[in-house]
Amino acid sequence: MSTPTDSQLQALRASARVLRIPMRTKFRGVLEREVLLFEGSHGWAEWSPFLEYSDDEAAVWLAAALDFANNPHDELLRQSIGVNATLPAVAPADVAGILGRFGAFRTVKIKVAEPGQKMADDLARIREVRALYPAAKIRLDANGGYSVGNAMQLGHRLTHAGIQIEYFEQPVATVDELAKLRPALNDLGIRVAADESIRKAADPMAVVRAEAADIVVVKAAPLGGITRALAICSEAGLPAVISSALETSVGISMGLHLAAKLPLMEYDCGLATVALLADDVCDLSLTPIEGRIEVRRVAPSDERMTRLAANDERSSWWLDRLERCAQLL
Repeated sequence: MSTPTDSQLQALRASARVLRIPMRTKFRGVLEREVLLFEGSHGWAEWSPFLEYSDDEAAVWLAAALDFANNPHDELLRQSIGVNATLPAVAPADVAGILGRFGAFRTVKIKVAEPGQKMADDLARIREVRALYPAAKIRLDANGGYSVGNAMQLGHRLTHAGIQIEYFEQPVATVDELAKLRPALNDLGIRVAADESIRKAADPMAVVRAEAADIVVVKAAPLGGITRALAICSEAGLPAVISSALETSVGISMGLHLAAKLPLMEYDCGLATVALLADDVCDLSLTPIEGRIEVRRVAPSDERMTRLAANDERSSWWLDRLERCAQLL
């Protein structure tokens, strides 16, 4: 991580706004998304590590936000990015309403292995998506929540039902489990993608060396910013999917700029998640049109930041966290 200058930190503190954005549906256990926005020399950036993350992890996210706020990142290979719809772990009756917010799309990522749910719930959700969107590509995301046996069972049941899966994202938690599972899922025509094994790993290349994944899922903020994320994609030598961390449009802009710099893009990216928020910080949100999002920087509106402002207690918590994490850079 590069050390920010005193002037960059002063600008961050002066413009920092702490906001609470309600979710439409619980996602990743979250009903409200707390974020800190600030303005740098090249525009606005978002710092929004999840509340349970340690200061060491959160400092990496801060380095990413400072880099995006204070550097141009304007050498782009494409001007728009194809994106997938994202479906939380909801009941089948709720599928149509949630996916309808994404407009036209060709790919949908379905959350599975939700704590407190059963595989039957996952199968019912997947079948409902297939019935409503027969032409859509389906990818699954378990966030490491399955055992090897359960992941294989789900793969077999979907294959038996004739439901093709584009890839299975982080079906199990560890690199060793992924390495064991991948050949068996590949035999069913299902590729394996690594997410947590990249962004939360001390050594992101361990999953590549173990030949435990076919695809890497990369998020700019948890990896320290666009430059380092691009280096990881290059070193991995595997197809990359750029994804969000449940950010507002300000944070999504950084992910879009990362995706626009990838030399190759074989898959739709997971950057349409503003649709999961009940509100946004920008008047013109970064949401898809015909399955694509324009790559651009955005600025939050004063009216929205005022309306979504966190209370004094939460603002103080974030600003204290900011001071601690800035010292770690």
